[in-house]
Amino acid sequence: MTGATLQALWSHWRRNPLQLFTLLAGLVLATALWCGVQAVNAEARASYDAAAATLGEGRFDQLLSTDGSTIAQDTYIALRRAGWQLGPVLEGALGQVRLVGIDPLTAPAGFGGAGQGEEIDLADVFRAGPIFANAETAAELRALTDRPIRIDPNIAPGTALTDIGVAQDLLGQPGVLSRLVVGPEQPVTAPPLADLAPQLTRQSAGAEVGVGRLTDSFHLNLTAFGLLSFAVGMFIVHGAIGLAFEQRRALVRTLRALGVPLARIIALVVGELLVIAVVGGLIGVILGYVIAAVLLPDVAATLRGLYGADVSGNLQLRPVWWVSGLAIAVLGTGLAASGALAKVARLPLLASGQSRAWAMASGKARRLQGAVAIGLVAASGIFAAIGDGLLAGFLLLACLLIGAALALPLVLDLLLGLVQSRASAAKWQWFWADTRQQLPGLGLALMALLLAMAANIGVATMVSSFRVTFVEFLDQRLSSELYISAASEAQSPALEAFAASRAREVLPVVWVETRLADLPGELYGARVGPTFQENWRFLDSTPTAWDAVANGAALVINEQLARRAGLWVGDTLAIGQGMTLPVVGVFGDYGNPIGQAIVSEALFQQLHPGVIATRFGLRTDDPDALREALTQEFGLPEANVIDQAGIKAVSLSVFERTFTVTDALNVLTLAVAGFSIFMSLLTLAAMRVPQLAPAWALGLTRAELGRLELLRAVVLAVLTAVLAIPLGLALAWVLLAIVNVEAFGWRLPMFLFPADYATLGLFALVAAVIAAGWPAWRLARTPPAELLQVFAHER
Repeated sequence: MTGATLQALWSHWRRNPLQLFTLLAGLVLATALWCGVQAVNAEARASYDAAAATLGEGRFDQLLSTDGSTIAQDTYIALRRAGWQLGPVLEGALGQVRLVGIDPLTAPAGFGGAGQGEEIDLADVFRAGPIFANAETAAELRALTDRPIRIDPNIAPGTALTDIGVAQDLLGQPGVLSRLVVGPEQPVTAPPLADLAPQLTRQSAGAEVGVGRLTDSFHLNLTAFGLLSFAVGMFIVHGAIGLAFEQRRALVRTLRALGVPLARIIALVVGELLVIAVVGGLIGVILGYVIAAVLLPDVAATLRGLYGADVSGNLQLRPVWWVSGLAIAVLGTGLAASGALAKVARLPLLASGQSRAWAMASGKARRLQGAVAIGLVAASGIFAAIGDGLLAGFLLLACLLIGAALALPLVLDLLLGLVQSRASAAKWQWFWADTRQQLPGLGLALMALLLAMAANIGVATMVSSFRVTFVEFLDQRLSSELYISAASEAQSPALEAFAASRAREVLPVVWVETRLADLPGELYGARVGPTFQENWRFLDSTPTAWDAVANGAALVINEQLARRAGLWVGDTLAIGQGMTLPVVGVFGDYGNPIGQAIVSEALFQQLHPGVIATRFGLRTDDPDALREALTQEFGLPEANVIDQAGIKAVSLSVFERTFTVTDALNVLTLAVAGFSIFMSLLTLAAMRVPQLAPAWALGLTRAELGRLELLRAVVLAVLTAVLAIPLGLALAWVLLAIVNVEAFGWRLPMFLFPADYATLGLFALVAAVIAAGWPAWRLARTPPAELLQVFAHER
């Protein structure tokens, strides 16, 4: 009996291959978009873990300079002779590569990732001075140094490891260290640090904010997009399964009447869907790998541009994402089928074959759907009012989007009912009533379209608002016509003097990495003058903010530091060496994850006398002449002189590439929604014949019926697009005012772009017309004999 029952159930798919294709396509698309996002996230996190493993970050205490400057090698030697077990580290940039020098003899066990899979010959390290790097980084290093390079896949992307003496030589910093790594075991007889090196401070393991934590918000955003894309794909699956169950209700009635237990029917259907889910999931994983391979370079550029995080450009098949892809395909299919299975299980034996009984069960589900929608929208309001943190922001988004999607069929039914009540002609009364009747079958596809359009509107508003603000920000901050860099600290004074004799204003760019309000940050020294007074705009400030900074009596901070540390104008901030200054201004610093504070140049030199500026901004009325003087008379290389337009172009290119991934996901999500409408209409077309036959018999031509079917799709798409606009704007507000603040530390003003919304609505309309075109054509071409057969059967 089981075999015959299974054969009977499977015969439905043989008779309806298009419906099987719809179900598989929904699974494949949903799984592919989810797996693609998760593969990108997994590769990025693997790169972070490799970076942490390479340097033992988070596992060892470290000694740092209290003022954020470098450490003299003599200080390290004195501590070692006193008994402290330390490993010296020097970090610096060699081209685009992060070069890290360590002492393999004194580094704690587990510190430094080179040779993790093999024994390191220390004599070889000292004799040959090789540089360890992965294959991708090694290719960059070969153009920068003649040193021997050893390939080690365990080294993090963009990072190279070598002996500290080699690093000092390559970086041109003899006798200089960046930090000291503290061994896990220290002799009890070692003198206190305060007695030997009071200029150093001990930072506990894990106190530093790693790049993985900084990028959590970015990956959470990608995951949210992946879930949204998966949800849109699952609407296709849910619709296909629901239609299949509705079409097979007579078959279920017959099987039960023949004595097949209901439990066995449900078990066989579950097994059938499990096979389909696994097949669709496997294909989706393969397609997801392709999507991830295409998106990964842009993600790597985004992470490097926003956070300075190096991510490998090579994609690996990691179980963490392909297993999760298969699992979520199976779970999503089960969730999509749960409603239809429960409906079959609750209906009496003979009632399952009656359309009215099925409609009554659907009516109860719709009432429950309305209650859930109202509850979710109310919950989103509660999260907006009292929620705190990034998780609350995403819960708000989830409740808002899901609640709005669930409410869409009910709202459309209400709007169509109002239009129907105003229609006088019998044809149009039938049209609007018939359109309302199609909502249960098209509801899921329209929900997918609503979510896709709202996501497009929300993200487009966020990105465009960011673009407008970012361009204005660049115009304010990049006020110098030229930016120059000295070849070394020794050349810097002569270069500054030469530039000062020819430029209207010389602005040194000087800073140190330090801790501000117990958070990683940067302290800048500013030569306050007309440029700062005229070009910088504050989010909040005192009337004479720059005058107070110039006098050394105050400082200004960026928005990131202000929000994370809970500081604002009027509060005070400690900047080292026992000095605390009032905050007189908070400035926007878009695209920067690090907290910053700015003091006067004189005060900065007092706090950090050893730090010399090697970069300068130059204000001039004739940048071409000044560039020629710097290169021809002073002998500065062309590469060391960059004009304002060049920096803006680079910054904007990084910005544009940053959002390539979200743009791609938006397009994919909208494409999936259009496909959902197409498959729903195509599947419903065959089921529409009994409903259209009476209208045809009463005088409507088949061509007119086809045009009405096309008009129906257009009307529903237009109504959905109109409803998507306020939902998308609400989504944009949440992203800008809540999620962006929690994730990145800055809040962006929200701008509206009506032309973009109209264009998006036009695209949705075109997608609906294309999706409805073939089903409408098929209905218009339905043979009269097939329409007449409707009246030969009992209905």
